[in-house]
Amino acid sequence: MSAIYLVFLLLPLISAQTFHWGPCPNPAVQPGFNIEKYLGKWYEIERLPASFERGKCIEANYALRKDGTIRVLNSQLYKEKVSTAEGTAVVPDMREPAKLGVSFSYFTPYSPYWVLTTDYTSLSVVYSCTDILRLFHVDYAWILSRSRHPPAETVRYAKELLVREGIDISRMKATDQNCNDM
Repeated sequence: MSAIYLVFLLLPLISAQTFHWGPCPNPAVQPGFNIEKYLGKWYEIERLPASFERGKCIEANYALRKDGTIRVLNSQLYKEKVSTAEGTAVVPDMREPAKLGVSFSYFTPYSPYWVLTTDYTSLSVVYSCTDILRLFHVDYAWILSRSRHPPAETVRYAKELLVREGIDISRMKATDQNCNDM
C-alpha cells in the first residue's frame, strides 16, 4: 500500500517526463564504444520530454578531464537567454564503455547515459531510464547529431532503432535548432 501511495506522490514530479508501468527496458548499446571519438559538440535533434530541457538550440559538449572523467556542458536558449549546465560523466564499468553515468550535482547519483548507437561523425542515439520500485520507470531518449539539421533519413533510422529496442517514442518531439550559433 505504501508503494502505491509513493507512486501518487511522485506523479506530479514526473509529469513533464515520459513514464511507463513496469521496469526499464534493457536495450543493446554500441559495441566497441570509443569515448575519445565521441567527444566534442552534439546538437539535440529530437528527445523524449525532459523537465530540465525547455528551450531551443540545445547542444551538448563533451571533453575529457585530466582525472579521466568527462566534462558535460549542456546549453540551451530559453527566453532569449543562453543557459548552461555543467556535469560529469563516468564509465562505471570499462567492460561496457557505452553505458555511462552522468550527474549534474555532487548531491545526486549518476543517471544512466547509454549510447545505443553512434557513428561518431553524424549520429548518436542515447537512452536513459530509471526504475521507481520496479513499479514504473521514467525514461529519456535523445537523437543527437554533429549538425543542427541532419538528413531526415538519419532521424528516421534513429527512431526505428529506438522502437526496435522496445522504447516508446510516441511522445518524442523535435528540438528547434533554428538559431544562430550560441
